[in-house]
Amino acid sequence: MNDEDLRLAPRTKAADLLAWAAEQGRAPVAEGPLRTVLALLELGEGRMHDGWPELTSNAVEHLLYERLHLYVQPAPEEDPLAYGDAVRLLADHQRAARRLNAKRQERLHAEAEWQGEVAAGLLRRADLVTWPRLYALLLHAHGVDVADGEAVRDWLAGFGGLAEEERLAAYEDLAPAGWLDEPDEQGWGWSRVLSVGMATDGARRLLEQGLMRRSYRNLAELTALGRPMPDELAGDFGEFEDAAVEAALDLFGEWTVPGLPRLLVEEFPELAPEPGQEEIDAYLAQLPAEE
Repeated sequence: MNDEDLRLAPRTKAADLLAWAAEQGRAPVAEGPLRTVLALLELGEGRMHDGWPELTSNAVEHLLYERLHLYVQPAPEEDPLAYGDAVRLLADHQRAARRLNAKRQERLHAEAEWQGEVAAGLLRRADLVTWPRLYALLLHAHGVDVADGEAVRDWLAGFGGLAEEERLAAYEDLAPAGWLDEPDEQGWGWSRVLSVGMATDGARRLLEQGLMRRSYRNLAELTALGRPMPDELAGDFGEFEDAAVEAALDLFGEWTVPGLPRLLVEEFPELAPEPGQEEIDAYLAQLPAEE
């Protein structure tokens, strides 16, 4: 696997942006949220210019309203409003680089501010979590050292030994303890577990598609330079797809708890079930009919 050719994972210019902000004497923006914002923008369907994502109103809405809550679980000490701050910093940088006029910069600033506040609220909604986000919250709530992979694995193993009713109760307890807002009237029944599994599967597939799209974009540059197609793309695409799956799990971990999404998929799938088509059909059948 030649990662230099495939280039699945984003290689953001967060360091360059932070250096520019320091040179301009601007208030610092947290590096983690900034890297996440740049990566998610790059993995979207917008254009790139010299390694920088093109900022548009649609891109900002897509990022803050539709994507962030699928992938990101800030640590307790992190400010969820930092993601909107990161977008505003990028807008200022792009204005300085003459890729935005003053009117667009002002509009993007306003959109990033209010949509950043909306995104912070979405991150607290129990009906919008994915399994990696939910278990990141549980790990923090139970005081697990998330930088210690063995401690995370041991906690998951212990949690897996609980009865299903006890695990559901632990999810419920996140709201009164202040980690999430109160869920809706459905609470944490089978339909909520099913919807979390569906959201997780969909989010991971979207991420894999974005990674492959990014790789194709870079491969077009290689082709233009007359370099050969990497072996993974010269015939059977299986290796390429497998590489995208692995890269997606790693990124999901960067945005929640490192290694956690992979543990849930490979070692503890019973803690993070993802439904099959029959279960999905049963779930959809019990939803209220639209009037």
